[in-house]
Amino acid sequence: MLNVVILGSTGSIGRQALEVIESLELDCRVTALAAHSNYQELLEQCHRFSPSRVALVDENSALQLKESSGELDVEILQGQEGLIELASDREADLVMVATVGFSGFLPTLYALRNGRKVALANKESLVVGGELLAREVPEYKELIIPVDSEHSAIYQCLQGEKRESVKKLILTASGGPFLNTSPEHLPEVTPAQALKHPNWAMGPRITIDSATFMNKGFEVLEAGWLFGVELENIEVVVHPQSIVHSLVEYQDGSVLAQMGTPDMRVPIQYSLTAPGRKSNSFPALDLNSQSLSFHEPDTEKFPCLRLAYEAGKTGGTMPACLNAADEVAVELFLKGIIKFTDIAKYVEMAMKEHELVSEPSLEDIIEADRVTRNELKKIVARLG
Repeated sequence: MLNVVILGSTGSIGRQALEVIESLELDCRVTALAAHSNYQELLEQCHRFSPSRVALVDENSALQLKESSGELDVEILQGQEGLIELASDREADLVMVATVGFSGFLPTLYALRNGRKVALANKESLVVGGELLAREVPEYKELIIPVDSEHSAIYQCLQGEKRESVKKLILTASGGPFLNTSPEHLPEVTPAQALKHPNWAMGPRITIDSATFMNKGFEVLEAGWLFGVELENIEVVVHPQSIVHSLVEYQDGSVLAQMGTPDMRVPIQYSLTAPGRKSNSFPALDLNSQSLSFHEPDTEKFPCLRLAYEAGKTGGTMPACLNAADEVAVELFLKGIIKFTDIAKYVEMAMKEHELVSEPSLEDIIEADRVTRNELKKIVARLG
């Protein structure tokens, strides 16, 4: 019996993880769940899965859950401290981190510090903290099972292979909703248009990041830390069909790819069963109905991918600045305050003004995140 903790259980990945556990009758016991503020859905999940502990980051929502839980036998924690406590649970066999943005960093760090296996769906944890993790938890790569479809694909392609045989990692990108949109039309796109991803159903922030290619940039940085590959040996190719989820090129010229329908339940299931597999009723891939294409990304049209590479090569607190600036810019775009093309513009401005700290401590990373958020809001207000 695998004792599983799911952080972000009311989000897209968390919901699908619970669906996989329930529908496939996996040999798992959900011991703890956490969400940001959706106490109504978390309460419903408590009735379905009977976790012994839950946490809500929003303290008012935690109070409402306590008032609504009645005779339910569950311990209710609150705040970021609650997430960290659940992530550090020594009874947990696997902690799935499916929260969005910087909020997933500390729970991931504490889970790994305590030797927990982590099913990682929060790429920002390695984007902002990969350098720190490498120093504090040298064995972190052996403790992480990636959930993102691209990193799960690479993880699967590497099974049974020697890492020194790897020449290059190739991450595929769908191209998002504006792949064929003329650059001159991008400043006019609306949040509603940007939230219509052609292949995947995801949360708002990751969907916008996919439209700007920032999500792919984050995946490049995450892949570097996950698999120990230099950024110059990680390539991005646009693959609009999202059938080939990523590839590994080896020194002898062989290229291994992992393929499947664009369905996040498959990599989620693998993170729960790896290295084993279990049959399911998910739609199967029909190659006879597919036509696959690949081409280079346009970093002039989508500069966020270039900015992510630059932040990763700079290192230190620059990736934390990149992530914080992007989180704020995406939020402002979704609120209609800035244009779609302003996201990359303001992220680049924040990076240029950032006071870099090399070999950052945890406190340095947290401070870089805080300062960047505050400064970017000031920049936007000034340029308005």
